[in-house]
Amino acid sequence: MTGSAVKILVVDDEPPIRKLLRVGLTAQGYEVREAPNAESARQSVADDMPDLVVLDLGLPDTPGHDLLQEWRDGGLSVPVVILSSRTDEAGIVKALESGADDYVTKPFGINELGARIRVALRHRLQQQGERAIFQTGGLSIDLVKRIVKVDGEELKLSPKEYDILRVLVQHAGKVLTHQFLLKQVWGPAADVQYLRVYIRQIRQKVEKIPDQPHYITTETGVGYRLREPD
Repeated sequence: MTGSAVKILVVDDEPPIRKLLRVGLTAQGYEVREAPNAESARQSVADDMPDLVVLDLGLPDTPGHDLLQEWRDGGLSVPVVILSSRTDEAGIVKALESGADDYVTKPFGINELGARIRVALRHRLQQQGERAIFQTGGLSIDLVKRIVKVDGEELKLSPKEYDILRVLVQHAGKVLTHQFLLKQVWGPAADVQYLRVYIRQIRQKVEKIPDQPHYITTETGVGYRLREPD
């Protein structure tokens, strides 16, 4: 990311949505460019690579899922935040597994979208080098010594619980699908029920109120998200 302002490409076929995003994101200090369809989005990316893309799934010429997959297959690594009126779980999971960094459903608040954008940008920067110690609130994880603490008290985690937590740490702030977590920890043939059991066990250890999680939150029907680092 270079220059005085982060460049965001907004790809959406609805002029009122593009105007809302242009005004709202410009007010947050971003440089906003617009594309009403997939073809103009392709050209915009080719002409001047953005730092992040906000992508609507319901484009008139090419489905957003297909455009995202095309970009990822072509090596485009910039963060992509999906913006869609679709709330079906299958569509959201498909977008995330195609390479989206996060998603926001319409109608949305510009402040919520701005927060998701900041997390996606930070996450890409963090991928350049893993932190030795991860800290979010009272939860700290020493990735070298494999020590997990909550409010200074060391916890005892099983190897599998730690493996799950480590993957969440590596992608902190980003929603991870069930299948992504299963593949990373168990392999592609694993049952999602294993994951649910282990997440429940981890919450029993790291959360003050496990049924009202503060650190590891559930994205219903999609997956889990670890609170972003301080």
